[in-house]
Amino acid sequence: MKNITIKGATIPALGLGTFQLENEVAREITAAALSAGYRHIDTAQAYKNEEGVGSAIKNAGIDRNEIFLTTKVFRENLAKKDFLPSVEQSLRDLKTDYVDLLLIHWPNRNVPVAEYMDQLMEAQRKGYTRFIGVSNHTTALLNEVLATRADIITNQVEYHPLINQTKLHTYLREKGISLTAYSPIAQGKVLGNPVLKAIGEKYGKSEVQVSLRWLVQQEAVLAIPRTSKAERLQDNLNIFDFELSAEDVSRIDQLKKDHLRVVNPAFAPDWD
Repeated sequence: MKNITIKGATIPALGLGTFQLENEVAREITAAALSAGYRHIDTAQAYKNEEGVGSAIKNAGIDRNEIFLTTKVFRENLAKKDFLPSVEQSLRDLKTDYVDLLLIHWPNRNVPVAEYMDQLMEAQRKGYTRFIGVSNHTTALLNEVLATRADIITNQVEYHPLINQTKLHTYLREKGISLTAYSPIAQGKVLGNPVLKAIGEKYGKSEVQVSLRWLVQQEAVLAIPRTSKAERLQDNLNIFDFELSAEDVSRIDQLKKDHLRVVNPAFAPDWD
């Protein structure tokens, strides 16, 4: 497993995403992932599965400090009066004294960036989280985030071969911030893509494995594929025994012209 080191944090480049997994399924999949060798687990208040994820981690027989655990503050909890109580509830549900990374899940137009970032930094000062970051933040919003002098380590956004995130990724690299890719296989839409399929055949890999390899081969990019099938966990891990050639990377890079965004709720920011 490859690790990314950023601002003092060492994070496995491939993690388990738990979006859309109900509590019991999240518990089972998290337990299976930890057994398979995963040490990076991602959840969120909005997923309503922190309890299941926490149970799996607690019962895994693995030292807590060996697992990099991320959760995210729901956009409805960003106001000062709600923020820290919601994090305290997350810690109770996760059955842990701290998370390794606490993110702002989505911006909220009704809560100023400075207000929620102040609370995020306060959560870090209180020891509720080791590191802080954001999710679904555009470069314009990131400018506001960085103006607060918050030392964020990542922006978690939709990123896969079929979307153009060049502007955002370039910005993050310039600022020394990692990019965590959610929906890294475009929620299955990479399957059957002729370019990814042809490249995969060359390496004896699937379109999914090629997509994940393309991501983690980039500078300071992490990927958190979600699966509800235990048998897929090992497939997703099996991306560290090959390397895409520069020519193949270039071919995959061309797919971003499709600019396919699969996650775009009504409350999303105005994307770059």
